[in-house]
Formats: sequence, C-alpha cells, structure tokens
Amino acid sequence: MAEIVNLRTARKRAASSKAEAQAAERRLAHGAPKSERDRAAADRDKARQKLDQHRIETGDRR
Repeated sequence: MAEIVNLRTARKRAASSKAEAQAAERRLAHGAPKSERDRAAADRDKARQKLDQHRIETGDRR
C-alpha cells in the first residue's frame, strides 16, 4: 500500500526548496557582504604595506 502524503505540507516543502534555490542564486549573483569585502581590502592593504616596508632601495631607478 502507498504512503499517505499531506498535499499541503508537500506544497509548502516544494515552495520552500524553490525559494532556497532562488536565494542561493541571488547570493552568488550579488557577491559577498560588505563586511567581507572591507576585510579583504584591509588585508590586501596591510600585506602591501608590509611588503613595501621590506623593500630594499638601490637607487638605480631613473
């Protein structure tokens, strides 16, 4: 005998999974949160400053 399924619950689950898939697509389309972008930019700046501090100036530049 087949399993009894509540159609209202099945429709809610289908709608929820569809909404989650659409949200995942939109998250990928719009990128990372601003806080993560700012943190990545700060890390890049810090790495560049550290590299510049350790640079040896030879005076050969024109």
